[in-house]
Amino acid sequence: MEKNTETKPIIATNIDSSAMTEEQPVSTSSRHSEGGEPPAGRLKLFNKVMERSLNKYIDDASFQRFAKTFHPFYKRNPKVMEDIHKQFVSDLQRTIQEDITKLMEEGELKCKLDELDKLERAEKDNKEPAWRPSGVPEEDLCDFVMPYYLKYEAHLQKEIKKIQAENAALAKRVQSGRDAIASTELGIAAAVDKWKVRYLQTLFLQTNVIRCTFCWPLRF
Repeated sequence: MEKNTETKPIIATNIDSSAMTEEQPVSTSSRHSEGGEPPAGRLKLFNKVMERSLNKYIDDASFQRFAKTFHPFYKRNPKVMEDIHKQFVSDLQRTIQEDITKLMEEGELKCKLDELDKLERAEKDNKEPAWRPSGVPEEDLCDFVMPYYLKYEAHLQKEIKKIQAENAALAKRVQSGRDAIASTELGIAAAVDKWKVRYLQTLFLQTNVIRCTFCWPLRF
């Protein structure tokens, strides 16, 4: 019993490691260099790696190792331990798969990996030489940061023009309000002047009437 528990994980790990060492260069470098089938997308490679890692992790949780760890319980009832191990493996596989799915959804890995594939395909059609560091950090940093500064400057210029347009509109409204106030003041002043003239005319007529009334007998 103990011999089987020791040899099986070692054989499984040897098979997995040899398979990975044989398949990895074929799927990435050799096929791409030979010009045969195009390399698989990053999302497909990610799913394949996750599936292989999950299978390897599940293989490490073999029943032999489980029985060796809980040997007293296994010795009492092997059938119950086998059922417990199956349930444990099933729950473990489901939980890991749910965590991987949740990680992909939260990190938006599908969209980002597809975007990387699109950038790689677009870069293949680009005949210009790829960017390489010049060896001067200041120049490299300037080349990298300058587009963002220019973009931010253009954004600020746009915002300044927008604010200037709003200020011009507000200035026109203020000027129209001032003109309306000045026109109203002129109208009030003209009305007051008319009222003063009418008041003086009325006062002059009343004064003449009173004067004529008191001076009439003397003239008679």
